[in-house]
Amino acid sequence: MKRSIDMPLAFSGVVPSLAQVADFGPPRSEIGIGCLMPWLGKLYVLNYVSHRKKTGTGVGLRVIDEDFQMIIHPQAVDGTYANRYVHSESSQLIIGPHLIDTEHDVRTVEGLVEVRLCGTATHLVDPKNMVYMLGMEGELFELNVRTLETKLLFNLTEALETPGEMKCHFKDCYTSEGRLVVVNNDYSEPDFLGQQSEGTLAEYDGECWTVLERKPFVGVNGLGRYGKTIFANGWDRASAILKVFTNDDQVWRTYRLPKASHCWDHKWQTEWPRIRSVDHERLLMDHHGMWYELSPWVYGNTFIGVRPVSTHLWVHGDFCSWKGMLVVGADNVSCESNGNKQCSEPQSGLWFGRTDDLWNLGKAKGWGGPWWEDDIEAHVPSDPYLMTGFDKKVLHLSHKADAPVSFKLEVDFLGCGEWKSYQTISVPANGYAPHIFPEGFSAHWVRLTADADCNATAQLHYT
Repeated sequence: MKRSIDMPLAFSGVVPSLAQVADFGPPRSEIGIGCLMPWLGKLYVLNYVSHRKKTGTGVGLRVIDEDFQMIIHPQAVDGTYANRYVHSESSQLIIGPHLIDTEHDVRTVEGLVEVRLCGTATHLVDPKNMVYMLGMEGELFELNVRTLETKLLFNLTEALETPGEMKCHFKDCYTSEGRLVVVNNDYSEPDFLGQQSEGTLAEYDGECWTVLERKPFVGVNGLGRYGKTIFANGWDRASAILKVFTNDDQVWRTYRLPKASHCWDHKWQTEWPRIRSVDHERLLMDHHGMWYELSPWVYGNTFIGVRPVSTHLWVHGDFCSWKGMLVVGADNVSCESNGNKQCSEPQSGLWFGRTDDLWNLGKAKGWGGPWWEDDIEAHVPSDPYLMTGFDKKVLHLSHKADAPVSFKLEVDFLGCGEWKSYQTISVPANGYAPHIFPEGFSAHWVRLTADADCNATAQLHYT
């Protein structure tokens, strides 16, 4: 006989009875939902405070069963965690400092409880027994998933020359194609002003580290052998950025995307834009206030498969598929280190719906471009900037040269790297020129090239 389930009360997909609420304190800071992981019929939810136990209590591991009943797990610990990973060789879920087997028995790695764990990744040498565990302060550990022994491999603040405690902000890690990739999203006003560049995208081949870019990056992921690509999302003051590694030629390429909001332009305000598979053999990306769909496949070493879905205001800590639904965990309200005097207690919600429901959110729109007062070389094309999926389009061009500069606009309407000349725009000395694209005009990508060295700005507004 089929068992009936009384579904919990929901408002626009948000279930109040499943809200994550932290202690009133003091101290109190926030309760962000850092991890969502389905595991053998249950949904594991792991929360975080802003900076270890000293900033608040009442967070930790919660479990939602198939009847939508939630408990706080007996082994829950307060901390700052956003790592989740399935170690298939041992059939264990790794979430925060916890390892959960197929009987839902939980073991906790006591030596990692005080580490602000932000990522877990496949081991390059011994994937059957080991994983990498990354902390936000740049601690990279090796964890034996069977014995729970840990070993500190690197202090990445030294290995990658990033800022130290309370400054650097490592966010994620991912292993594929013989490399471990880590990201650090450090960014504040000095970065915006060009006085420093402390964000990091870096990779480790098992012997040495290579810094790929000194800009803030927040997420890194892929689908392994499906496409053999690696995606990392970040930004600078000019635009959002998507870096794509293609295995066939072993090259990282840069693609630029609009920002749906400037509210993500700080390392503390990007909690935690993810790239994750939620539907079969494809990826969903949350980046700078906009949802995107991604294909893992790259043809001819050229990335085509990205399309904007919608914009949003929620700060999404994580999202996943569970029982045919898309589940999104938020970081809603906190006391902001006592800066928010209207917050009585930290709390965050869970949203349940379908992937296709995302299309009903705010219309895809935003702004950005390849340059923001950047020194550019003549006849060198800019990075490709996304054009598909948006409505009205306006380009703003300016430069600081004492003579007129002509900018050639090219579009890749096929999305396969074949650039076609669209128009050349002449901008007077130290001048400015707008260009309104015709109604309905679009292409996959657009890029610009100047005919003279100059300091230039090229920003596109999509409305």
